[in-house]
Amino acid sequence: MLTVLHIVVIFSVLFVTFSQEDIQVSCLNNSVSIAWKIQADLVPFAERIFLGSCKPSYVDVLPTGEGKVLFDYSYDECRFTKRIKGKYDVYENKFTFKPLPGEKPADFVFPIRCPTNRSDSWFPPFLNPGAGSSEARGGLVFHMALLNAELTGIAKSNIIPLGTFMPIWASVDQQLHQPLLLLMEECIAATTPKLYPASEVYPVITNKGCLMESQRGKSVFLPRYHSSSIILYLQAFRFGLGQEVYIHCKLVAWDPDSFDQTKKTCHYSKKNERRDSGEMLNLEGLFMAQF
Repeated sequence: MLTVLHIVVIFSVLFVTFSQEDIQVSCLNNSVSIAWKIQADLVPFAERIFLGSCKPSYVDVLPTGEGKVLFDYSYDECRFTKRIKGKYDVYENKFTFKPLPGEKPADFVFPIRCPTNRSDSWFPPFLNPGAGSSEARGGLVFHMALLNAELTGIAKSNIIPLGTFMPIWASVDQQLHQPLLLLMEECIAATTPKLYPASEVYPVITNKGCLMESQRGKSVFLPRYHSSSIILYLQAFRFGLGQEVYIHCKLVAWDPDSFDQTKKTCHYSKKNERRDSGEMLNLEGLFMAQF
């Protein structure tokens, strides 16, 4: 006997009709509120309505059986994109309905566009001068800055092409203290403005003042013009491409006569390189440049 099995698949088609007047968008400076009145047969599928990657904040079922879907999110959420246009920051996203999970195209797409007034104090990130100060114990004030190529002032741009040099200047205010010796004890590069246990980092200066990056490229410490200041002439390296990179340094100030194994400034000197070694040695080594 031949048995034939038939599988019957029933497709349910949901027709969605809407007009632009059904969707109310309220753009604020830091957030957006969206309300959409939906037809009754769409209410069971309300959780399949998205603002970017976000689901509704609230769904209200009306006495008529219709529904009202509400979204209330900041521009930092839902994968908003930001464009700078004239004096405005323009935040953009897509309002979509996807009745089925997966990568299938949305049944409809409604663009969301919110222009907001930009602060008068804003300027483009690439013009953000890389400079800052910090006060430590004892009233000591430390400074760091990214200098221009001529070493005559703060750089006007913090965009550094790969392979070019970035002069990083650091100093400590002498004030009423005795003459001070400034040292860069440690520096690392990271893709975050603050360091976290999971932060991706790249060592630049380690071992209490040794410029490890000088082994891989042409980075050096420039000769000092004063004991309380130092310039790290750092060659831009391949790290965090396409992302903002932050240089985090630990600065210390000591008596100028207190150089020892734990208080030093050194880089790898290729002029004194031994053929059988590529190591950076300590203060007694041949490869030490001390200023």
